[in-house]
Amino acid sequence: MMNEEKDKIENEILENTEDQTLGSEEADANSMGTKDQNLALQLADQKDKYLRLFAEFDNFRKRSYKEKNDYIKNASQDLVADLLVILDDFERAQKLAEDQKNTEIFPEGMRLIYHKLLLLLKQRGLEAMDSTNVVFDPSLHEAVTEFPAPSEEMKGKVFDTLEKGYLLNDKIIRYAKVVVAK
Repeated sequence: MMNEEKDKIENEILENTEDQTLGSEEADANSMGTKDQNLALQLADQKDKYLRLFAEFDNFRKRSYKEKNDYIKNASQDLVADLLVILDDFERAQKLAEDQKNTEIFPEGMRLIYHKLLLLLKQRGLEAMDSTNVVFDPSLHEAVTEFPAPSEEMKGKVFDTLEKGYLLNDKIIRYAKVVVAK
């Protein structure tokens, strides 16, 4: 009888151990599934962070390249702005010579120098703004004074340009000083 009881107790212990083992295997399987899901979520999160960081770096690279090109393109802006005074003097002398019909005021040599200077500045990206008889635009023109409009169609337009405005590579470096018809 003792043997039977002993066998019975051993069987119960084995069954409990098997139940615990099966329970721990199921728990391990459940925890493995949870671990796999956690790892998949972490992987997706890291992949998303990587893609965002890569896109941000690419945008930074493009922006830096554009800024560098703009800087190089407009590096001579101060020098060109200083040369505009000389260009204005040439234009005034030329206009005076034409008005007085006197070639001694603006001789052929000065005319050649003026054209060379103008050509050189145009090659560097300088453009003169055409202001006379166009609609006044405060983003392009600086109104020095207002003048009564001689006709109804001239109202709100630039009547006269006192000083030309200039663009350097499509960027305003000097606003046109104008008289506006009101």
